Amino acid sequence: MNGAKCCTYAWLRGLVLAGAALAIAGQLVAVPASADTRVYQPPQGSRPHDVAPAPDGKVWYTGQRRGVLGVLEPESGEVLEVALGPGSAPHGVIQGPDGAAWITDGGQNAIVRYDPATGAVRLFPLPANRPRTNLNTAAFDVDGMLWFTGQNGIYGRLDPASGAMQVYDAPRGRGPYGIAATPGGAVYYASLAGSHIARIDRSNAEARVIEPPRKGQGARRVWSDTVGQIWVSEWNSGYLSRFNPNDSSWAGWKLPGDRPQAYAVYVDDRDIVWVSDFAANAVLSFDPQSERFTAYPGSAPGANVRQILGRPGEVWLPESGLDRLVRIRP
Repeated sequence: MNGAKCCTYAWLRGLVLAGAALAIAGQLVAVPASADTRVYQPPQGSRPHDVAPAPDGKVWYTGQRRGVLGVLEPESGEVLEVALGPGSAPHGVIQGPDGAAWITDGGQNAIVRYDPATGAVRLFPLPANRPRTNLNTAAFDVDGMLWFTGQNGIYGRLDPASGAMQVYDAPRGRGPYGIAATPGGAVYYASLAGSHIARIDRSNAEARVIEPPRKGQGARRVWSDTVGQIWVSEWNSGYLSRFNPNDSSWAGWKLPGDRPQAYAVYVDDRDIVWVSDFAANAVLSFDPQSERFTAYPGSAPGANVRQILGRPGEVWLPESGLDRLVRIRP
């Protein structure tokens, strides 16, 4: 574990003037009249990929290029780097029901647990017959099981209590990417290469493919709202989609602009949907009631927000292209 480091940070207020509009590829999108937005600068070369609020008010991020878990203290801006192991290249990080950080580490082909109370790092390697799975993201179900994806055609399950792990072949091979659990306990993942989403039957671990209405849309990440509807970011089509499991219906809204690229998706505690658009260098919030987008521009060109997460009253963005983290208090 490296010693604590202070990051440089700056307030980013007034991204736009009140009542202004942001032009995205020739279209106008509403922007917030005021937003409490703060930018943090982790160590150079971190390339923060995913971010997750920690239970003690701190924030974790995966420093993919440096092979570390970053621990940010938001008020002081201090950063602690935790080395994860030789060859580490962490992708996703989430908070577990045990209060620990759970990380999908593609470089080590392992699930990694970081205990913030003791600083201990524990690896759960994938089976030897499952090398180079390109681990992506993970989610806990209501029974405390950790489900994870690998873009090279797998999904899996880890029992944190026993360490038992099973890895399964995805029904259509390469592509499993984002994964999320609903409040009711269902688990869904998105297949980027396969252009579909899938629901995992937790009783037998079988994945059932669910076809979105747009062929070749490039479903990248998924998230659940409070009633169990599944929101999907479509990389190829530039749509934000919603799947309703109750009647298997779909709805979709194309992001503003001619060629949007929807990457990350997250639904906050108010059921406002957040989605990042690489083409516009912006993160958009979407109100399903008014069907209106609100734009939050990147802190500088080339922000490349690959994931979004938050806690009540806060949304966190890792700007992987700029080595920055951004906190938005809408």
